[in-house]
Amino acid sequence: MTEHDADPIEWIGEETEGAAVGPVPVLAVVGRPNVGKSTLVNRIIGRREAVVEDRPGVTRDRVSYDAEWSGRAFTIVDTGGWDPDARGLAERIAAQAEMAVSLADAVMFVVDATIGITDADEAVVKVLRRSGKPVVLAANKVDDMRAESEAYGLWNLGLGEPYPVSALHGRGSGDLLDAILAALPEPPPVAEGTEVGGPRRIAIVGRPNVGKSSLLNKLAGEERVVVDNVAGTTVDPVDELVQLGDRTWRFIDTAGIRKRVKEASGHEYYASLRTSTAIDRAEVAVLVLDADQNIAEQDVRILQTVREAGRALVIAFNKWDLVDDERRYYLEREIERELVQVQWAPRINITARTGWHIDRLVPALDKALEGWETRIGTGALNTFLGRLVSEHPHPVRGGKQPKILFGTQPSSAPPTFILFTSGKLEASYERFIERRLREEFGFVGTPIVLQQRVREKRKR
Repeated sequence: MTEHDADPIEWIGEETEGAAVGPVPVLAVVGRPNVGKSTLVNRIIGRREAVVEDRPGVTRDRVSYDAEWSGRAFTIVDTGGWDPDARGLAERIAAQAEMAVSLADAVMFVVDATIGITDADEAVVKVLRRSGKPVVLAANKVDDMRAESEAYGLWNLGLGEPYPVSALHGRGSGDLLDAILAALPEPPPVAEGTEVGGPRRIAIVGRPNVGKSSLLNKLAGEERVVVDNVAGTTVDPVDELVQLGDRTWRFIDTAGIRKRVKEASGHEYYASLRTSTAIDRAEVAVLVLDADQNIAEQDVRILQTVREAGRALVIAFNKWDLVDDERRYYLEREIERELVQVQWAPRINITARTGWHIDRLVPALDKALEGWETRIGTGALNTFLGRLVSEHPHPVRGGKQPKILFGTQPSSAPPTFILFTSGKLEASYERFIERRLREEFGFVGTPIVLQQRVREKRKR
């Protein structure tokens, strides 16, 4: 079954391979809670990316996606529901939407045409007018001809022509997209010699409420992500370009992985999928652990996910200001016991809230990336293997002793080795080879993949 078959959303925009790399115009999507902003975003980008659930408050941060229409690329920023009278967490969600508008080139204001103009809509209009940004008015939930007449009542908002659209069915989406392109500025020409490939991609992962969003906010130097003591505040992955040292990095803040996907429900289920996607998109995963709490089963499961994805790894123990001598003693025992499979990962101690020692993150990331991309020449590898086998041959089992005949490293990122053998090597001997590879060549911060090719015996 293809992705088109699995997803009832009609594909509008198609991603273009080899498209020009450069600055593209930005469209912010705002509106009251639960008017269908995320569904409309999914409709425009042509795939189910934004988390959608039929209750307000599921989208909490401003989340960016790449979109394309009529050969023109633009960035679309989905935001949480904007209620000007909000308090607490909802107030910060509204602040995110206001910040998205200030950073955008144009705004799509989504209104529920079946409800009509509310006091909250009129309050949002005042803020949009003050911003001075071009506004496209999307009258959503116009599923048939009868609802179109209700949409035209939105002229009274004073934002110009309302574009009737059904995010659910795709009705009117072409006209809406044409209006969006008209409101967005033309992208500037890309300078020759622009580097293709972009910044290194870092996924920030961990259990809910360990401080992932606080870390991203401190790195970015702004309130980029909604932070609240309620576990699971972040649902969508959030991409942020951050200047650290003399380089730009792309950080992906992910929803806290709290349950196995099978156990998760509703928007948590989709958030778990988004998190796995974020790890797959990244080159390095930074696992954030709460140093003041025991290393839990979920933490080990996330480590396993990163390893299976073949991504480089850095472990950041956050909230170090809460760790006393007694906790430090027990934490060292837990590290020896629970993190034995990833002893190769660089570890740093930080306090994201205050920024203490977060300058240690970049050297750790550099080490992990260097290890992840290390490649050993075939000659050097086989010299190493020959010495290893002569000093520590495989144990004899049942009168047989498998030998390593030849080895090669076909790829890096992660380092992958193929061992041609005369028989199946035991798992313990594979682990021994991996340990010696690390001692000899480094491979800091990266999993190592070992594959065996057993030589078939010739038939007489």
